[in-house]
Amino acid sequence: MPVLNWIGKEQVVNHDKDVPFRLLNKVSSLSTKEESENLIIEGDNLEALKSLMPYYAGQIKCIYIDPPYNTGNEKWVYNDRVNSPEIRKWLGKVVGSEGEDLNRHDKWLCIMYPRLKLLRDLLSDDGVIFVSIDDIEVHFLKMVMNEIFGDGCFIEQIIWKNKFGAGAKTKGFISLHEYILCYSKKEGFIKDIKVPLSERLRKMYSKKDEKFEKLGPYATWPLETTSMDERKNLRYPILYKGKEIWPKKQWLWSKERIEKAIEENRIVFNENKGKVNIRFKGYLYDESGELKKGTPISIYDGPYTQEGTKELMEIFGKSVFSFPKPSKLIKNLINITINNESNKDAIILDSFAGSGPTGHAVLDINKEDGGNRKFILVEMENKIAQDITAERVKRVIRGYSYNGKKVAGLGGGFQFMRLGTTLFDADGFISEDVTFKDLAQYIYFTETKTALNTRKIDGLFIGEKNDTEYYLLFNGIKKNVIDNKILRQINKNPKPKIIYADRCLIDKQTLARHKITFKQIPYEVKIY
Repeated sequence: MPVLNWIGKEQVVNHDKDVPFRLLNKVSSLSTKEESENLIIEGDNLEALKSLMPYYAGQIKCIYIDPPYNTGNEKWVYNDRVNSPEIRKWLGKVVGSEGEDLNRHDKWLCIMYPRLKLLRDLLSDDGVIFVSIDDIEVHFLKMVMNEIFGDGCFIEQIIWKNKFGAGAKTKGFISLHEYILCYSKKEGFIKDIKVPLSERLRKMYSKKDEKFEKLGPYATWPLETTSMDERKNLRYPILYKGKEIWPKKQWLWSKERIEKAIEENRIVFNENKGKVNIRFKGYLYDESGELKKGTPISIYDGPYTQEGTKELMEIFGKSVFSFPKPSKLIKNLINITINNESNKDAIILDSFAGSGPTGHAVLDINKEDGGNRKFILVEMENKIAQDITAERVKRVIRGYSYNGKKVAGLGGGFQFMRLGTTLFDADGFISEDVTFKDLAQYIYFTETKTALNTRKIDGLFIGEKNDTEYYLLFNGIKKNVIDNKILRQINKNPKPKIIYADRCLIDKQTLARHKITFKQIPYEVKIY
């Protein structure tokens, strides 16, 4: 398979391995719900993705990202501190237009490569990633994603018609579209993609018969096909009122299947001026009561960028963000992968969160079907993360007013997090800068997926979740040992307990009798 090369590639191919694990610290004043597993993380998304690894590696069902398009108008800054003199020359400098910056494509690829590698590691085996992009980088992006995910994992290059009509451009073609690249984590896992029927298609199901109560209304489709793959077993007569009806070319179904469908009143004969047209019925619901789904197409006509702008205007009452993606677009993409009962607890990640449409979309889907899907949003810019991303999600959770009209809240909540200190040193041991509270928060989050309320820490006890207690012995020199004294100190109730410590002097049988699980520091502190 051909691969793409560029300036700096050698330095970033394995850069994801060098990025340190950082702690995630909850900011209570910016959070909305104590126990919510929805996260909004403020900080560099490369470090944030690495910090998510201990908790979510291989667990994210759907990823949507909207990275910089590298148009020359965004003025994004190269920030990755890769240990290379050539790349370090780029550090902190604004990436300009192609005439101003001949390395702009190299810089963009150096930014994207390690992030895409970490995103792939976070995806579940049956997970899917969507990446929005335009003509400037789409060809480079596809080659890089083929390299990281494998060209066999390519699903589709969706064309998104993002504008209703022409703009002010007077020369050349007027572009009305962008792209969304779609890849799976593993080849062969995504076989049959189905989506909810559009409103237009649902209206086609308007007829009723004796199966209405169970299967709902039905629509009909021609039983005859002009398919190019000619099959002799699909060419035969169908008897109607003693007359043989032959297809011009062939039928869609086998003779046995049609005979059974006729018996079940699933075939419709329409007679007009001596000609008989044969159609089959399709019902809105299947035998198990599931609403019929359709197959997505590779061209999306809307929702348009203007709708994303209008959406934010309604939420904030003013313009706060340029070219936001419509939450409905992301909602449609998410529904491709998690629109069934088994995915009502799925996790959706957006590491270029911007104005927060992905969080909005997830809450909207949950509201519609009662699901408990979780979102993780990462935004680097401090002001955007707090004042736009978090504020937008907060308003759609609680409800808001626009032009005197109240918009009902979608419900839910989120925890606002910031990147904290580095967890491990270069030798793989707990960093000297890590405090008891730091490690307690980290351990509790890896165990429960929720942030620790540090006010509830009581000595060795750091918290409780789902009837399991968590304890930590740390930073007490030569005292981080579970012995009989510690056992007497904590064994006050029959609840299961997980204890992190350097060593344990209690035998396995006694630990089992007291429902205690010992996890050794640093070796069993989950990292990835």
